[in-house]
Amino acid sequence: MRASRWEKIQASSPHAGFLVVAGILVGFWSCAPIGHGTPSLSIDFSSQRHGTRELVQILAQRIDRFRSLRSLARVTYWKTEEKGSIQGAFLVRRPDRLRMETLSLLGAILVLTVDGNEVVGFYPREGTFYRGRASKKNLARYIQIPLELRDLTSLLMGLPPVEIQWPWEGENLSIQRSLSGGGSEVVTFDPDMGIPIGWERVGPDGEVELSAVFSDFISTPVGPFPLRISLESYGSQEERLEIRYQEPEVNVALSASLFVQQKPRHVREYPLDSLGG
Repeated sequence: MRASRWEKIQASSPHAGFLVVAGILVGFWSCAPIGHGTPSLSIDFSSQRHGTRELVQILAQRIDRFRSLRSLARVTYWKTEEKGSIQGAFLVRRPDRLRMETLSLLGAILVLTVDGNEVVGFYPREGTFYRGRASKKNLARYIQIPLELRDLTSLLMGLPPVEIQWPWEGENLSIQRSLSGGGSEVVTFDPDMGIPIGWERVGPDGEVELSAVFSDFISTPVGPFPLRISLESYGSQEERLEIRYQEPEVNVALSASLFVQQKPRHVREYPLDSLGG
């Protein structure tokens, strides 16, 4: 069998080896580019008009089916006068487990783990180890996405970070609902595939705070999966983030031990709050 990207990275970087679960056979889901997918529900999307309940049911199906992810990725970000990109590797196990490694030719630069309650950032080259609560603020220090952990893991799996709670209102290929703290959120659907391809969170003032677009879908056994996720945040400083997955594996078994880190000996530990920001 031809060596996968995962095998090559594991051989070249001891830190990247953390991402491969011992005992799991290296066999990828069959992921082939597709033009149009077919939703499990029998809905005619050619008419451009659909019931709200049908669209919510499609969304609920996808949220239920996509449970975990393992993938390499290129992450690019834009700020007011700044642009950068990193090569990384992601492990996601919904609803509240996350691991991300930023990679280089010499190994991992950062190993980030989140186990539901705690976030740990380990910098192997610097010999520093940061630990803190898995709060929205602490997550945003490392992943420039201002979302709570459960919403973040959903977004990274190509899912609109919403709760399937009524009441939703629908119009053509979109549904929206009001949020308890004010504002609303909107989910839009592709007219051909019949799956969610966009999400917006609108603040109490009617201005869009966050938006996400899912595109470049590939086929998996549980439905189309987006290779590209584009996110924009608005406010005093607009920011944009794009994730491009490479060879993603969907719904793989991921051990809980992959999402925790023990401090190595002779490494300095600091509270995450000491990073500032």
